Amino acid sequence: MNSIRVVEIEEMNLRGAYVIDGFPSIGLVGSIVANYLVTALNLRQIAVVDSVHFPTVSMIKNGIPSSPVRIHAGEVNQEGDRMVVFVSEFQPPPHILKELGVTVMNWVEDHRCRLLISPEGIGTKQAGPSPDVPEAEPEEREEEKEAASNSVLGVASTPEAREMLKKNDIAIFEGGVIVGLSGILLNEGVNRHFDVITLLSEASPDFPDARAAAAVTAAINKLILDGSLDIKPLLQEAELIEKGLKEMYDKAGKQDELRKVTVPGMYG
Repeated sequence: MNSIRVVEIEEMNLRGAYVIDGFPSIGLVGSIVANYLVTALNLRQIAVVDSVHFPTVSMIKNGIPSSPVRIHAGEVNQEGDRMVVFVSEFQPPPHILKELGVTVMNWVEDHRCRLLISPEGIGTKQAGPSPDVPEAEPEEREEEKEAASNSVLGVASTPEAREMLKKNDIAIFEGGVIVGLSGILLNEGVNRHFDVITLLSEASPDFPDARAAAAVTAAINKLILDGSLDIKPLLQEAELIEKGLKEMYDKAGKQDELRKVTVPGMYG
């Protein structure tokens, strides 16, 4: 019997939707990216992921309680494209990661989504030399330049997804080890021939790194949103986001959990 289940709150047609994995890793990059996308794109909650292994907490925002792992979705442009975002501020325990990854992929395939992107922080020593970045056009926005200063690498599960990275000038992560949920999702993508992309940005192992998250968000903006998302607020509010996440962990008594999430050396 599975110990993880998805509880549907609102029915929505998600055929062809883009999916973002918002579970945390180094620098809480995934959590910050997910929360920003939900807010910026005005996505609404459609489901929760529930398990006896998840933290026994209720996330309170604007007086409304919610589960530790939520699924938000909605249309992101006038063409009717949809995005799904898994949002979590807590790192699932290692022994359930495989089951969680399979549950996520089963749900994504059941709803006929088209692509899953997993944002990840990566330690500086593991990032390797910075890839060559084409010179920016004069009209490029200043916030995009700042976000691009944090180099982003990508790894994909299928030839089609790798070609997508190349077409958008995102350098390929050529060698190393990706552990945790992102690694499981990549492997599941290979096994199912489903497009899964992990985006890696250099992040601090010591605190929530909103600037690394902004770099990944800029890459997502380029890959699937045609540059329509405004990244500037995330850059401007980086310090506030970092402070808010730290306070959340303090209030929940999860100081040790934060250190577990941001330990260095997850990639090699």
